[in-house]
Amino acid sequence: MMAVYMWILFTVIVLQRLIELVIARSNERWMKERGAIEKEADHYKWFIRLHTLFFISILLETWLNNNIDYPLNYTLLAIFILTQLVRIWCIYSLGRFWNTKIIILPGEELVSKGPYKFVKHPNYIIVGIELFVIPLLFGAIYTAIIFPLLHIMKLTVHIPAEERALNEVQLQPKTKETRK
Repeated sequence: MMAVYMWILFTVIVLQRLIELVIARSNERWMKERGAIEKEADHYKWFIRLHTLFFISILLETWLNNNIDYPLNYTLLAIFILTQLVRIWCIYSLGRFWNTKIIILPGEELVSKGPYKFVKHPNYIIVGIELFVIPLLFGAIYTAIIFPLLHIMKLTVHIPAEERALNEVQLQPKTKETRK
């Protein structure tokens, strides 16, 4: 059994991810109603599998290690909270264009505000950090090693697919004057 605070934290993280899927689905509908095209849809099943196995792995490793009274690491918790703030910044910056799938709306320009002003794929960096930090909060060391590596492997396929899709419709970065 995990300590109560661990169950609360785990539940909050899972609920956050489920809420994000609802937001993504809403954004997908909105974009498709305006003519958006989903590209390389077969990648999405790997996204779902990776993240589902991630949470199962945390639970399994925590249970197998009998981490009933695993101490809360406040440094890791602070890093986790910081990543969540940047994650929210990413989602907010993309607005209706944020999604967990590769969906392109022809005629629109790339978003270049918020963290996208500094880094091309900031959310993928955040996810990589989360896949390392979240398991460590639960003492799931193997999960903290394996899943960031799987994430990097997935990105070696996903980012080029996303770039191909963006290049197909020749999106250009929006400037401050054109993006309100």
